[in-house]
Formats: sequence, C-alpha cells, structure tokens
Amino acid sequence: MRASDRNLVLTLALATAGVLASSGPAVAAAASAAGATAAATEPGTAASRTVDHTHPGKYGFGMPVTARQIEPWNINVFGDGRNLPPGSGTVMAGHKLFDAQCASCHGAKGEGGMGDRLAGGMGTLTAAKPVLTVGSYWPYAPTLFDYIRRAMPLNAPQSLSNDEVYAVAGYVLFLNGLVKEHDRINAASLKNLKMPNRNGFIEDPRPDVR
Repeated sequence: MRASDRNLVLTLALATAGVLASSGPAVAAAASAAGATAAATEPGTAASRTVDHTHPGKYGFGMPVTARQIEPWNINVFGDGRNLPPGSGTVMAGHKLFDAQCASCHGAKGEGGMGDRLAGGMGTLTAAKPVLTVGSYWPYAPTLFDYIRRAMPLNAPQSLSNDEVYAVAGYVLFLNGLVKEHDRINAASLKNLKMPNRNGFIEDPRPDVR
C-alpha cells in the first residue's frame, strides 16, 4: 500500500474511532477487533508473509522452489543447440502453418507487415539502413526455434507443438535461402546450420555480464 493510501486509511480510521467512541464501548471494541484483523491480513504486513525458516538470515519470506515447479519454465534453447527437444518438421508443413498463423503479421513471404520482416536483407548490415531479418542478422538457428516456441503466434504463444515449431522455423529459413524446400528440420539440422551472420557478433567484455 502506498504512503498516500495509508494516510487516507489512517484519517478515516481516526474519524471513525471518534464516531464509534460516542456510540458506546461495545461498538468501539468491535471496530478495534475488525481493524486488527484487517491489518494482520494486509499484503506486506508481517502476519501475511510466508516465513521461510529454512534460510535464517535471508529475507524472511518465500519458500524453496522444487525442480518440478521449475520444469515448465526451463525451455531455454541455446545457440549451440543445447535443450532442443526431440521432434522434427518439414519445410512444406511449415509453409502451411506460416500461411495460417504467421503471414497476417509477417507477410506471405516474410516481407513484413504489422510484424517484423523475416526474410531478405543479406549484405545490408553495413549499409546506412541495414535490413535486420532472420537471414541477415540472426546468429544461431537453434535460437530461432526458441523464439518461435516461446513467443509465437502472438495471440497464442507456446501453443505450437515441437514438431510445428521445427516446421515453421524451417520455412522461415527456407524463405532466406538457407534450407531447401523438401528438407526436414530437427535438432541436428539446426545445430549444424551456420547462419550468415554467425561471426558478426563480439563477446561483451564487461565482467559483470558473464
């Protein structure tokens, strides 16, 4: 609760206390008990916090998280392909999925629209107006899988199966001329695909980001 809100509540409580006091001790006592209950359950008060007695000296609230609770969130896929799931999808299947769920934002050929442009732009990164797409800018193919699975389609993120994500990723790569129309995409093919701009990034030398 903000300080201004607390001041308002306190002002109202004092005003109410004056009215109740004139109404008799029984009514005032009931109001006092109700106020104590409200204070005990107010978010942020000591009584409302879950105290973690297993970590004395820490912050005094919260509880240890279990591996089972973490598992649904542990979907990161790294640039080297670590954590890519089993499954596969064809470029042709990805074409159908893209037309149905992606083209309305990104354009039928990945040319962009309401959503970002996904294809083209090769060789423009040093130009005055670089065109940043999956083909021209993206450094690692496995992280394309990660992004599609995590965030797309925009109106229903994480609704695609792993096979569907592989298929859509394959079609986006096909639009950039990086795979063939009849290819099947899986963890191995994404790991082995060298993106055109893989060497276009440098490591951040700051020690605090390692």
